[in-house]
Amino acid sequence: MTWSRLFAACAALLTLAACSPPTVPDVTYYSLPPMAPPPHLQKPLTVLPIEVATFRSEGVYAEQSVLYATTPDAGALRAYHYQLWSDPPSRGLQARLTNRLREAGVSALVTDRLPASVQALRIKGRILRYERVPQAQGAVAQVAFEMRVEQDSGEPLLEQSYRAEQAASGETMAATVQAFGAAVDAAFAQFQADLVALEGGKS
Repeated sequence: MTWSRLFAACAALLTLAACSPPTVPDVTYYSLPPMAPPPHLQKPLTVLPIEVATFRSEGVYAEQSVLYATTPDAGALRAYHYQLWSDPPSRGLQARLTNRLREAGVSALVTDRLPASVQALRIKGRILRYERVPQAQGAVAQVAFEMRVEQDSGEPLLEQSYRAEQAASGETMAATVQAFGAAVDAAFAQFQADLVALEGGKS
């Protein structure tokens, strides 16, 4: 091989390398950390079973991507392309609240599905906020839910919004996910307290 041909071959290889697409980042899936066991009630709040429905999620909150605000006032939201929740928040929050109420002993049966013909208390939630927000001190997980407790007739026994936020311990996504878990549990603890007061139970 002549020097001219060798030079041409090397130039072609360099051109191909320059045109190769950039490496695509790996997709990472996150789950909320295990929740601390809630205080167990002395007796169930109700003899009726309790059904926790899938949380309603509208607009960007229906996405599986982790959401983040671009400004401290959370006026605009964006979605991470490679940072996803392992389950859509609507299902993950349903499972977490179901487990919380079950472990607290609010009823002999707390489940995520019951036949419509079964008399029960039915809990419905809607996601209002669920994003990572930049603040002067670092990232903060902000959550807000609208919670509704219904009888079989559809009559609301409780309808209230619950909000909580938790500063992350660092700038990593893992630290933010830990903060999300703490914020969600704080909001659910507020809801559980109102549910206890509604039914006249004591913890």
